[in-house]
Amino acid sequence: MIQEIAPHQMRITFEKGAEPAKESYILLFDADGKLLFIKEENGVRLPRRKEFAGELVLTFLFRLDGEACFLVENAEGLANGTFVLRPLEPMSDKCRGEDYFNVEYLTQRSLRGMHCLPKEHIFASWVAGQLFRWYRDNRFCGTCGAKTVHGTEERSRVCPVCGRTIYPRINPCIIAAVTKGDEILLTRYRGPRGTFNALVAGFVEIGETLEDTVRREVMEEAGLRVKNIRYYKSQPWSIADDLLAGFFCDLDGSPEIHMDANELSSAIWTRREDVVLQPDDASLTNEMMKLFRDGKEPR
Repeated sequence: MIQEIAPHQMRITFEKGAEPAKESYILLFDADGKLLFIKEENGVRLPRRKEFAGELVLTFLFRLDGEACFLVENAEGLANGTFVLRPLEPMSDKCRGEDYFNVEYLTQRSLRGMHCLPKEHIFASWVAGQLFRWYRDNRFCGTCGAKTVHGTEERSRVCPVCGRTIYPRINPCIIAAVTKGDEILLTRYRGPRGTFNALVAGFVEIGETLEDTVRREVMEEAGLRVKNIRYYKSQPWSIADDLLAGFFCDLDGSPEIHMDANELSSAIWTRREDVVLQPDDASLTNEMMKLFRDGKEPR
């Protein structure tokens, strides 16, 4: 899965007073949430602090293999393609045009499955994107409307007027593999997301357990009842600000599918040998489908 980057390590812990070094990774998002990469002959890569000219307002995000990663807060004040310089020593204020890097902004979704970018950099980019959206969306206090500031002791936004402290929030979701003997329920979403097979999925409602969410979502999407609900594994899915919890469960009663056509384009029982996996190994959904295909699902 996308977060399985060993032997590489990400340390998400907040660091008070962290300062960038020359080799620190710099994550710069534009107004549309696209991330800046440096284009090279064989693909793209994340830029480092030494490759930026001018003043950057930076916020510490996390460490990747011990190297600090920072978010640029003043990206709107920087001109595209003119602020990332080749690593000259010392940095020159009068570089020629050919001394500038060629840059490209990419969406978070477009990074999935990119073979020219290391998996740990894709995962780091996704997590950075989740933090970028949280910082962007909490610039003002939802209680009194005042402008918030960074917390100094932990990752938070603090309202200097009413004292409210805002922490990052994660959307809990379930993935449900519904099985019937040697068959599994495979679905496809409507719209652009429906290009390959998936499992029943949905958000947890307030006051609802994860197991209750499994029962409700399977009934809503496929009109089926389930039993023997058993937890498998979790996955941070930062591209959508989610935390996924995967469950296997057995059909309870009639196998007749009553599909929610507003959300799904298809929902069918599929035998193990006929399961077609997703085109990459990024998702918990794909891992669960593969387990069932290979007869290794938890009983």
